[in-house]
Amino acid sequence: MDAPKQFPAVELRIEIRDTEPLIWRRVVLPESATVAVLHGSIQTAFGWKDCHLYGVSGVDRKGVRRIIIGTDDDGGQPGAELAADVGLLELIDPARPGKAPLEYEYDFGDSWIHEIEVVGPATLPENTVACLDGAMRGPLEDSGGAAGYANVVAVLGNPGHSEHGQCAKWLELVTHQPAADFDPTDFDLVAVNGQLRQLARRIWPGDTTPEDRETVLGPVSWFLNAAHPDGLELTSAGYLKPAIVKRAMTQLGWDDEWPMPGRNENNVVPILDLREQLQDWKLLRKFKGRLVLTPAGRHAVQDPAALWDYLAERFAFPQHGVDKEVMRLLVHWAVSGEAPPYNVRREVIQSALHAKGYRMPGGTEIPLDDAWHLDLDNSRTLRCLALWESASWSLRNSELSDGGLKFLLDVQRRLGDRSY
Repeated sequence: MDAPKQFPAVELRIEIRDTEPLIWRRVVLPESATVAVLHGSIQTAFGWKDCHLYGVSGVDRKGVRRIIIGTDDDGGQPGAELAADVGLLELIDPARPGKAPLEYEYDFGDSWIHEIEVVGPATLPENTVACLDGAMRGPLEDSGGAAGYANVVAVLGNPGHSEHGQCAKWLELVTHQPAADFDPTDFDLVAVNGQLRQLARRIWPGDTTPEDRETVLGPVSWFLNAAHPDGLELTSAGYLKPAIVKRAMTQLGWDDEWPMPGRNENNVVPILDLREQLQDWKLLRKFKGRLVLTPAGRHAVQDPAALWDYLAERFAFPQHGVDKEVMRLLVHWAVSGEAPPYNVRREVIQSALHAKGYRMPGGTEIPLDDAWHLDLDNSRTLRCLALWESASWSLRNSELSDGGLKFLLDVQRRLGDRSY
């Protein structure tokens, strides 16, 4: 097998100012990278969670002062440029090794300054980013900058310290990992490069192909085609007839997964959820004892590209604002591969909704049970599409397929959440 074709790249050494021992990484980025790609690479290589604003400032290769921010919403200074619009090679010259006259700052409160040194030219396979070396785990989010993080490390390393218990509890809250597992010296090069490969998939997903649409939209398309042109007969109680349910489960590859005997729709959650969701999306409706296509459904059944766009818009902008925020979270978790442990998901959702200003009528926080139901309902919506590598209905927490990733990136783009 031929080796992958190599493309021009630049090797950088990036260190976090004022950390002791020094936290640093040596990374290689394609010469075609934007500052947004540099941002994503720094976030991934150091283990940041990309939950704060950032900026890049310094002097470019022409001697011009530049201020670069992530998005229009970042409240940058007048004249600030968007990171996705600025090429990395506008700022640095791979042929001139040495400290670059620019800095990357993350979290303007904690002010993590990342200093950048140009090591020199390099090569990479197309659409990849790599980490060559490094030291120490990345700092903890919201730990108070270099001095605050050093204090956290000292307290956690001293079980006799008066604040050890409180500090350990805080760490477990922000990392969702046992405090006993925290090791500030840990640096796993293999794991970092695995995460950078996933980052590269997100940055350069490729064009959506007919095969992507066919796979991702498979469950929805099955229903629309089954209802075309005359509809599907319903029982007197308004459910699909068992023969139709059986056919759907078999043809979608779910027949062996559902443990319940019989194929009455009210007992077959995968089909019931899918059918009800298609009605919520206004692709199907009940009419005179049959499940029939709506005008939108009749158009979509003939045009997979239009169906893709229609559903991506529904995912991004559901009927209720609270569902939009929960779906935004679920999509981010699926795309980034960084979902919190199941036992704390509802707390994370509750906190996110609180930050967005959602309250109960009396002004109290949204209850945890309500957050759990919002998670459940929106997760069911995700399961109506074939987004994962596994075709299994019950095991849809594996890695996203290429098509599934492209669909969710499309949803993020519509939400304004994509920065590459």
